[in-house]
Amino acid sequence: PIGDVHFAEAFDGMCVSLLGKWALREAADEKLVGDKGLVLESRAKHHAIAAFLNKPFHFLDKPLILQYEVNFQNGIECGGAYTNFYDKTPYTIMFGPDKCGEDYKLHFIFRHKNPKTGELEEKHAKRPDADLKAYYTDKKPHLYTLIVRPDNSFEILVDGTSVNTGSLLEDMTPPINPPKEIEDPEDHKPEDWDERPKIPDDDAVKPDDWDEDAPAQIPDDTVVKPEGWLDEEPEYAPDPEAAKPDDWDEDMDGEWEAPQVPNPVCKNAPGCGTWNPPMISNPAYKGKWKQPLIDNPHYQGVWKPRKIQNPAYFEDQHPFRMTSFSALGLELWSMSSEILFDNFIICSDRSVADQWAADGWGLKQAAAAAEEPGIVGKLYQAADERPWLWAVYVFTVALPIVLLISFCWPNKSDAVQPDDQKEGDKDEENDGEEDKDESNGARADEVDAKKCKHYKRM
Repeated sequence: PIGDVHFAEAFDGMCVSLLGKWALREAADEKLVGDKGLVLESRAKHHAIAAFLNKPFHFLDKPLILQYEVNFQNGIECGGAYTNFYDKTPYTIMFGPDKCGEDYKLHFIFRHKNPKTGELEEKHAKRPDADLKAYYTDKKPHLYTLIVRPDNSFEILVDGTSVNTGSLLEDMTPPINPPKEIEDPEDHKPEDWDERPKIPDDDAVKPDDWDEDAPAQIPDDTVVKPEGWLDEEPEYAPDPEAAKPDDWDEDMDGEWEAPQVPNPVCKNAPGCGTWNPPMISNPAYKGKWKQPLIDNPHYQGVWKPRKIQNPAYFEDQHPFRMTSFSALGLELWSMSSEILFDNFIICSDRSVADQWAADGWGLKQAAAAAEEPGIVGKLYQAADERPWLWAVYVFTVALPIVLLISFCWPNKSDAVQPDDQKEGDKDEENDGEEDKDESNGARADEVDAKKCKHYKRM
């Protein structure tokens, strides 16, 4: 790394195993030749490995940045991949992914020292709102980052994306500071304390016409049995095509009986067997009579013990000032093997951690992206795994073409033929010429007639 760091390990050299089986080797699908990681090889065992920091980390005026990669190469059944020590080892912070069943966790736990008693108590960060499942199941390397700042804020990132933020003072369970007041353990509820808001009305009397024995439902007398109902025929009858198995032993298996099948006689009938009218709600049903409830005149409310000053109260406004630490360790139980860890770094400068991530995890992402197929390749790959997708592809491509042809292709029955159009135009022109000639001829005759009259007068 470039910059000031407390710890950095890319696992290019040797390591010493404390517990369980560990190895330094490349990932199963490593895209960067020669890039090794720390691999947890055994399963269903306790595992431990640790290393000292270059220099201790003191929680003073600089943030703590803890970052590393995890790849669940075989998935994960039940177990963790977090930085931690055995519960009796005096650790300061536990951070990292954990999963069992369908419960996907991303721990951030730190041990807080009680300023009054000196005792240490684990404080757990709130659960992330993000869906973490993909990080545990896609069998790819993921980058986990924890940032704890002197202003008591914290942030957790996965692959550079923030998935959880909060305050050490407000978002830890149990809270850092205990309540100022607590319930008095010596206070007890009086025997005559009445917490009932409602009580039965002792003056109420059951009405004389109240019938508690009336059934909730009665047969509907308005419905009659359908005509053709076969009362004597059972709904099911022995299968006539069934035969007793050759190996049937009546002494061992009992008397053989053919399996029941729907009675074929009932197929064309409205029904078979005993007919019963449908049931309806009984209008006379009232149920068990109970006294109505009235307000309790002696109601005193829900009793609570009185509050007293908490003798264990303290106020720590600087929970960031945790116990200094000088080592990093993995101590965990896992039902899964082939968990690969890589590129640990502990520092205070975000730019240093980001550059370390870009040179490690980022380079792996770039190499993986270069080998990813394009859109067409992904479609072919998906269809090879699921052949039925070919039908979807053909339908998706063919449907727009068919619709385009259907809407744009002209209808022959409605189309006007070019020759017919020309003939029609000629007919219209001839008719126009004939009308024009007739009109001109009529005007010429009229003029000639006028001339004749004029000549006669002359």
